[in-house]
Amino acid sequence: MSSQNNCSQCAFFEDHKANNAAQLDDAGLCRFNPPVSQPSAEGRGLWPVVNESDWCGHFQADAA
Repeated sequence: MSSQNNCSQCAFFEDHKANNAAQLDDAGLCRFNPPVSQPSAEGRGLWPVVNESDWCGHFQADAA
């Protein structure tokens, strides 16, 4: 897979924001799928945290 088709270049990648609002180096949130639900009914759903160099089959080039 080309390094140009990784999460950091994807339209669904939100950089430098983790689910708890802490900044993580080389990480961000994947916004392709809805948040993953938590075991308890009171728990909020969380977006998957991915590394900038990760990739998947849902890649879509960022228009910006």
